[in-house]
Amino acid sequence: MPTETLEFQVEARQLLQLMIHSVYSNKDVFLRELVSNASDALDKLRLEKLRDDSLRADVDDLHIEIDIDSDARTLTVRDNGIGMSYDEVGQLIGTIANSGTAKFLQELREAKDAAGAEGLIGQFGVGFYSGFMVADEVTLVTRRAGEAQGTRWTSRGEDTFTLEPADDAPQGTSVTLHLKPADPENQLHDYTSPWKIREIIKRYSDFITWPIRMVPERSGAADESDEAPAPETLNSMKALWARSRDEVSDDEYHELYKHIGHDWRDPLETIRLQAEGTFEYQALLFLPAHAPHDLFTRDFKRGVQLYVRRVFIMDDCEALLPPYLRFVKGVVDAADLSLNVSREILQQDRHIEMMRRRLTKKVLSTVKDMMAKDQDRYATFWREFGTVLKEGLVTDAENRDAVLALASFASTHHETELTTLQQYVERMKDGQDDIYYLTGESRQSIENSPHMEAFRDRGIEVLLLTDAVDEVWADAVGEYEGKKLRSVAKGQIDLDTEDDDTADGEREKQTEEYAGLLGWMTEQLDEDIKEVRLSSRLTVSPACVVSDAGDLTPALENMYRAMGQEVPRAKRILELNPGHQLVQGLNQAYKEREDRTELTETAELLHGLAVLAEGGQPKDPSRFVKLMADRLERAL
Repeated sequence: MPTETLEFQVEARQLLQLMIHSVYSNKDVFLRELVSNASDALDKLRLEKLRDDSLRADVDDLHIEIDIDSDARTLTVRDNGIGMSYDEVGQLIGTIANSGTAKFLQELREAKDAAGAEGLIGQFGVGFYSGFMVADEVTLVTRRAGEAQGTRWTSRGEDTFTLEPADDAPQGTSVTLHLKPADPENQLHDYTSPWKIREIIKRYSDFITWPIRMVPERSGAADESDEAPAPETLNSMKALWARSRDEVSDDEYHELYKHIGHDWRDPLETIRLQAEGTFEYQALLFLPAHAPHDLFTRDFKRGVQLYVRRVFIMDDCEALLPPYLRFVKGVVDAADLSLNVSREILQQDRHIEMMRRRLTKKVLSTVKDMMAKDQDRYATFWREFGTVLKEGLVTDAENRDAVLALASFASTHHETELTTLQQYVERMKDGQDDIYYLTGESRQSIENSPHMEAFRDRGIEVLLLTDAVDEVWADAVGEYEGKKLRSVAKGQIDLDTEDDDTADGEREKQTEEYAGLLGWMTEQLDEDIKEVRLSSRLTVSPACVVSDAGDLTPALENMYRAMGQEVPRAKRILELNPGHQLVQGLNQAYKEREDRTELTETAELLHGLAVLAEGGQPKDPSRFVKLMADRLERAL
């Protein structure tokens, strides 16, 4: 059969140029593609042999081999797999319309023989073209298993390729790249360097089923009679997620976690998941024992590693888990996925959404089991990741109930132990309809807040929320099992029982007695407050400021502004304690004096003290300090 020079199909020619110049962002992936093609060829031979016992093919030592010649600047990737016939080489590499894998699968389906059919991925032609990114010329030598005649294909990646017989071709396929000169500035590395080959194989192809061996270079001065050194196996082939649980030790799982999680400590929990059916994938996920220091930074790399049939596709695949589970590490290995031609970009489709939902529910159910069966480990998890998990209460409405069931909060019920909302509801007093909470910077500042006084006196439990996200999720959730979530620093709080006629009468009497003072103070402080009213939540402090029921709290306003969202500043409400001597004296002075200049300053000071008591600061700190100093001076 004579040598033929043929032109690439138009589409193939265009794809070649895209491959060389723009499809791949990282030139290293050429080796991933060639190794993946070789792995496919080995899979195909194994299946073909199972289907046809009479096939004359050697399947005793199926493997992939990498051979480097630094003097000639060549890199060869060879396999002893299914190989290709003369016609197949022209069809598969000269065009992109045909896919060897797709055609092979179709034949299996037509033969109704599905045993292992899903073990094939990729399109030979497309991945093969990536070699031209790093090579001036590519030579392919192949012989189909069971045939005697081999084929040699050669091209410089331009318009044409040559086909000719290769009588000495062994079973399988070898691809030899005549490498371009190294150019580090353009990310074109020296691919004759053994350490670079090891690095690429470890990153992209470590879990390939078949052994990947690198043949050591022979020294030019070595005697021909010297025994050739043994090839080095580069990949571990330990895809732990593909093996049954009883075949893998905890130490092996922990070692994998440390490798992919860049952590020197063992994980807190290992999660296995295997989905079968129309869309198959396996997942091996880990819950770390400690939160990384950059968990809440903008540059934190989140997401698990994505593989397709044990071939590494991408790190930090954000599409597979929601942001509030960004601390989860691990591997997801799918049978097939919608990837772009370079396999570097994940296309959004229903399979991705299915995986995301299933993985999310699996992580949450694992934490739920931990909560029920191992409180110590759950306590560690919540201490490290509770803050970020609560983001799901705002962003993931579908799983909000599941996240809420896992959440634990500090409360006035116990000084150190946390409580769930379910436990809070079970302890609620008779007649209590709401779940009360208060947000703040620390437990100590919340417990010392004036807003807590009446609740403390009446023994009503209050959740003490100290994370920034608590300001947001409490409003977003709204209620739990029909019980409304209410901030003790917002709106009117009435802790009196409905049949307490004495309290109602006393309140009406106080309202009438203080009506003049309240109206006057509202006018004097109009720039800063919406209203001055009597308080039912104060027992010790003279005053406090609260937000109206529908308004944003100052902390939430500041949070939105920090995110670049400008929100109007809401006026707040000043509440006075009618049982405090300062308030009683102020009311008496208001009634007796016509000149209320000093009383205006007293009202201003009272408002400033209330703002300070909740952890804020007066609008004009220097004026507040001057007024306070003047009063102290006169008191001496």
